[in-house]
Amino acid sequence: METIGRYRVIKELGKGATATVYLCEEPGSSRQIAVKVIRFGQDSAAMSRRMRKLFQNEGMVSKRLDHPNIVRVFDAVVENDFAYLAMEYVDGFSLEQHCRIDRLLPMHRVISIIFKCCMALDSAYRQGIIHRDIKPANIMVAANDEPKIADFGLALNMNKDMDRDSTFIMGVGSPAYMSPEQIKGYPLNQKTDLYSLGVVMFQLLTGRLPFRAANQATLVYRIINTDAPAITALNPNLPEGLNAIMRRALEKDLYSRYRNGAEFAKDLSAVRYQILDEDETVDDKTHFEMLRRLDFFTEFENDEIWEVLRVAVWREVAPNVALIRQGERSKLFGIIISGCVEISIDGRALCRLGPSEPVGEVAFLHPHSDQRYATAVTLERTMFLEVNAAALALSSEELMGRMRDTLLARMIRRLREVNKVAAAQGQPAVEAGTGSLSGGSRSRPGGGLDLELAPM
Repeated sequence: METIGRYRVIKELGKGATATVYLCEEPGSSRQIAVKVIRFGQDSAAMSRRMRKLFQNEGMVSKRLDHPNIVRVFDAVVENDFAYLAMEYVDGFSLEQHCRIDRLLPMHRVISIIFKCCMALDSAYRQGIIHRDIKPANIMVAANDEPKIADFGLALNMNKDMDRDSTFIMGVGSPAYMSPEQIKGYPLNQKTDLYSLGVVMFQLLTGRLPFRAANQATLVYRIINTDAPAITALNPNLPEGLNAIMRRALEKDLYSRYRNGAEFAKDLSAVRYQILDEDETVDDKTHFEMLRRLDFFTEFENDEIWEVLRVAVWREVAPNVALIRQGERSKLFGIIISGCVEISIDGRALCRLGPSEPVGEVAFLHPHSDQRYATAVTLERTMFLEVNAAALALSSEELMGRMRDTLLARMIRRLREVNKVAAAQGQPAVEAGTGSLSGGSRSRPGGGLDLELAPM
């Protein structure tokens, strides 16, 4: 297309299932704008009518919204065969690009973006507008981390009479981000958008959704009936103050959820002082490269290493510090990044462990007991990756399986080394005869340790 209405097309920006967005130039001006085009008649007549209503709704609703964090709409035109919406062009990225575990934004940037979205939704609701489809793909981010909420095509105009409003369409929204009341088809107010924004915030901080399932029916059940895990259980580096905020944003009980965006934003501002305005991405990338080079993580996929970083705490430990004490009970374990750790039992040194070796893995792997039977003490300044067992339990099945397999392989290797030491202290072995396992005479074991398996 060379022109769309009075706008000159520069290039195509993106294409979805129902619309194509073009970068255009406004006539008589150098201002660049985004034009979203929908063509009718390509599907069934019913679908065309539905798309026409959605488009008309977005044009009417968006023109009423005037907020720096909501995409501005300049023009809305509906023709017989197509319709287009001329709107503010956001030169940036969508939050959808930063939901993966290996592409998370620094914590302080997430808080700042969500804070501004809260205020934008608060402003929209004061105009009587509910978005109903808040999700990462519908939040663009411009320069200086200025979010721009887009796609009000599914918005519900609270000022209209719902009995006569033909643009009101039930069952809209993206299931993973929908509030319990939206899934149930209950009457909606501004609290449904705040719930969805809470889901977005949860995903941006942890790299996963608060509710996950293999199919939509199970997902819907969990959204309605189960509680989301604590956000610090999935990312121990987050401040504790975010747990209460996240719980309130994702409350199933409407009376306990945030009443409005301003209230949500106020609580976010209270924890912002706890967060350093430093670019944590630099540290994350450095830590990733260090883990990638360790033998322990040779078999791990890149995504799994990023996931490890989100469920672990990077600690620099001074010499002569006990990481684990004999007799204690805990599932804590970790990996030595650099330095040296001595393992002892009853005050007697057993071995020394260096980089890439796990510490405390036995209690973690034991199916029933978290009792510690050894002490681990640093012999020099040591870099230690402390893995949060509770957070690991909530991670992906792929990471859990990989971690268990790698820890078991290390344990077996150590057991073989111990067996060699024990064998070196024993007496010469009995030479095997020519008889089979079922025949021949039994000799009692000999050797310094006098080991014999007892019948169960």
